[in-house]
Amino acid sequence: MKWSVFAFLIGGVLLNLVAQLGLKAATDATGPLFGAGVDVPKRLLALAAVPWLWFALVCYGLSVIVWLIGLSRAPVSQAYPMLSLNYLLMVPLAWWLLGEVPNLERVVGIVVIIVGVVLVFRS
Repeated sequence: MKWSVFAFLIGGVLLNLVAQLGLKAATDATGPLFGAGVDVPKRLLALAAVPWLWFALVCYGLSVIVWLIGLSRAPVSQAYPMLSLNYLLMVPLAWWLLGEVPNLERVVGIVVIIVGVVLVFRS
């Protein structure tokens, strides 16, 4: 795989990662969207007013465009496993930015996923 193709694919992965963090920040600002005692329409309107939501949606849109550029130049069987890199990156970022402390089982599972991604990428 050429470095330019790799750069587009990684760009798509990173934009997707930022989008996920933005969505979580948005829902943290509004609270749960559904559940007992939740006024769903009111909560959805509150969510629509959170800038993190719009930032995340823009990142998602950009990630699709960048991903399509990379995917047009690489086999999907080689490109798609790269999305799993988000597991590796999300845990420390969620811990640092959102205070989500990972447990041992989660870390071991992520290591197994990353080993698999490396094997697929090398093929």
